[in-house]
Amino acid sequence: MKNRFLILLSFVLIVGRDAVCANTSMVRERININRDWRYQIDDPDGVGAALHYSRLKPYLLPCANDFIIFGKRYQRPEGNPGENIAYVKSDFDDSEWRYLNLPHDWAIEGPFNIDYNGSTGKLPYWGIRWYRKTLELSQDDAGKQIYLDIDGAMSYASVWCNGQYVGGWPYGYASFRLDLTPYIKAGQKNVLAIRLDNPDDTSRWYPGSGIYRNVWLVKTSPVHVEQWGTFVRNQQVDSEIAVMEMGVNIENHAGKDVQVKLQTSVYLQGKDGRPVGEEVTQSMIKDIAIKKDSWSSARFQFKVDKPKLWDIDTPNCYVAVSRVFMDGKEMDSYETPFGIRTIEFTHDQGFMLNGQKVAIKGVCMHHDLGALGAAFNEVAAERQLRIMKEMGANAIRTSHNPPAPELVALCDRMGLMMQLELADTWQKGKRKNDYNLLFDDWSEADMRSLVRHYRNHPSVIMWSIGNEMPDQTTDQGVIIARNLTAYCHDEDPTRPTSLGCNKRDAVFRDIVNQVDIFGLNYFHKTYPVFKEQNPTRRYHASETSSATSSRGEYFFPVTTDVNNSRSGFQLSSYDMTTIGWGCAPEVQFKMNEEYPFMSGEFVWTGFDYLGEPTPYNKDLTNLLNFSDPNELEKARKELEELGKIKTPSRSSYFGIVDLCGFPKDRYYNYKSYWRPDVPTVHILPHWNWQERIGEITPVHIYTSGDAVELFLNGKSLGRREKVHSYDRLTWDDVRYEPGSLRAIAYKNGQKWAEELVETTGKPAALQVTAEKTELKNDGTDLSFIRVAVVDSQGRVVPRSKNHLKFSVTGPAEIIATDNGDATSLLPFQLSERDAYNGLALVILRSQYMKQGKVVLTVESKGLPKQKIALKVE
Repeated sequence: MKNRFLILLSFVLIVGRDAVCANTSMVRERININRDWRYQIDDPDGVGAALHYSRLKPYLLPCANDFIIFGKRYQRPEGNPGENIAYVKSDFDDSEWRYLNLPHDWAIEGPFNIDYNGSTGKLPYWGIRWYRKTLELSQDDAGKQIYLDIDGAMSYASVWCNGQYVGGWPYGYASFRLDLTPYIKAGQKNVLAIRLDNPDDTSRWYPGSGIYRNVWLVKTSPVHVEQWGTFVRNQQVDSEIAVMEMGVNIENHAGKDVQVKLQTSVYLQGKDGRPVGEEVTQSMIKDIAIKKDSWSSARFQFKVDKPKLWDIDTPNCYVAVSRVFMDGKEMDSYETPFGIRTIEFTHDQGFMLNGQKVAIKGVCMHHDLGALGAAFNEVAAERQLRIMKEMGANAIRTSHNPPAPELVALCDRMGLMMQLELADTWQKGKRKNDYNLLFDDWSEADMRSLVRHYRNHPSVIMWSIGNEMPDQTTDQGVIIARNLTAYCHDEDPTRPTSLGCNKRDAVFRDIVNQVDIFGLNYFHKTYPVFKEQNPTRRYHASETSSATSSRGEYFFPVTTDVNNSRSGFQLSSYDMTTIGWGCAPEVQFKMNEEYPFMSGEFVWTGFDYLGEPTPYNKDLTNLLNFSDPNELEKARKELEELGKIKTPSRSSYFGIVDLCGFPKDRYYNYKSYWRPDVPTVHILPHWNWQERIGEITPVHIYTSGDAVELFLNGKSLGRREKVHSYDRLTWDDVRYEPGSLRAIAYKNGQKWAEELVETTGKPAALQVTAEKTELKNDGTDLSFIRVAVVDSQGRVVPRSKNHLKFSVTGPAEIIATDNGDATSLLPFQLSERDAYNGLALVILRSQYMKQGKVVLTVESKGLPKQKIALKVE
């Protein structure tokens, strides 16, 4: 490989190694160490300045170009930063500190504060925090390499082991490794101390806080495959044979020159991500000589007969198992999941997967998990992806940062393509303390580590080097884009680079030639202009639509005027308005069909997310935000007294589904268009409008059919036919009368789908539905439970806001509740909440190593108590 990138690849502070491993077999262990941490707020008095990033920077991992490009070893300065701070010492008594398990997001615990910035969720995410953990290593670990892998810590992480400063990583979204070997003591108790310094004003959305992703202890022999030290790529792929090239980098810390044998076998991947069955191809064996305290690389080819290709419908994956032997003893075993598939972006027909045109039906996703905050949970992430895939999405854009490793593995297994993104800024910032402060020193390290981490994953189809950077129209921006693309190509020549451009001028500058595929954020009206300007340039729609709505809210008259489509800090679900730069979904569908060279789209956004509650980002003086007369009068008085109205909005309105994962009306628009073979018909609005009897109440319908007949109380209101596949069908002259709306959809002249919407009775009962009723007792498994307020016939009462109380018995706990209301400032951890337009969500988590029956009880004044039973085993 042209660029070795030794230090950054392994994320190790280089030290000499004198001892040769005494163990006869040292196959690697990867141990999750999320449990049993201690947590404390703030530094001890008077020590903050000594631990400022500027002082710690020389002791962090190397990031200057000299070291990275030439693979030089890094020698940090003499000294031990923070050695006199009590919190880093092994004998410090932390028994009074809070006990918790990781992943942990301290900010999601709140409390919300209406005076905080809505763009970052009105939550207190900033500050300094400490985490400590005691590790016990056996005497058998003597002579092993011991690494600490942190998948994500927000941010400016610094790590001590037994009072000795190890290193750190400042970018809160980066996954990184530290070498504990010089500091760890085998056969004894060892203490890790981790300090995070999360500045204020760092983000345009909710960034989260804490050690919010998984943490691992990795034990290997001194001779082992490097972290992310393998690469599998296609040389030839067809239905009969796949010729693959593989590279394996091996480190030697044995204190002497060594000769090793590398044996690699290929297996199919099972559902748990591990190899299953017999070898699918013959083992490859290579003899390798490695100098003392150095590394060596093996390159070889292998063939797979009749390969099972990775595809969005059949996401087949393989695992290459590389074993290192020295003197006949197995020293290491390293698994590389990969897929066999081909990708190509063309300048005329768009994206090709395995030689077939595939329209990208993508959604942008921020990293939070709604009421769970930024603390990663694989079950919650899988649920988000499943909801998107059921809608018809086939791709995810990780906006605007590197993802959790488990998210990428989930997309591999679920058949979702991915665009992985580096950051939201380059040298010019958008916030006082955002990534621009790190860019010069860390962007190459962060870019290379992102690519090397995920370059074997078949779901990843492109690298995004940035999003809406202020530098995109400058000469310096051209240089930056060229460099970042070069880092990507150096680490992975098989995938294209892109960026998200939101400035029209940039499309006509040289920056367009510095990436492989130029990403357009919006600009849907000017696709033909850009194509005419550069007909061979490859483009894709990196961000589209920006439609906004609140689930179950409908305002009249129905109009495209945004000021008449919002009220009470909510936005109408008639889906007629968008943010100024965006467009309705069907407008984007039209552009996708007319200009296939755009490859498809990534919609902003799949889920609502914490922060960025556009258009309610700031305090407003617009009394049109209020529809309730009492609230309006209260607002008038506050406006007179303060000159402003405090905006309660703390989460976005962009999502196709709300923060709970409950579909908005737009969900059925996308499902109808993205899954045309699935019978779908959806009526909006609901039909509970007693105050509107006799008034015009438009009815809109989304369907995958080609025609719909609408009935009001059994009387036909006519049949509408689509002119285009993306049309919504509208009856704009319907006068409200209580009763029922029935829509019958047809396709090719045959009945296709049917939906009934009725005027409901008053709330009479609670309907409680668990997405799953059996949980594993690992302390991380979740059950998402939908609570609906229904009438006597079991129909959801669409405008109900009953107050709900939740309680649980058995080996599970309520970790969050929500209702999808972007204006609610109640803590997510409360075990009570109002329903929002008929629905609420309860999230239960299993208790560690406990088994038995769990009963969730839901109560609401005036309604019968409702219970649901689950099981933890």
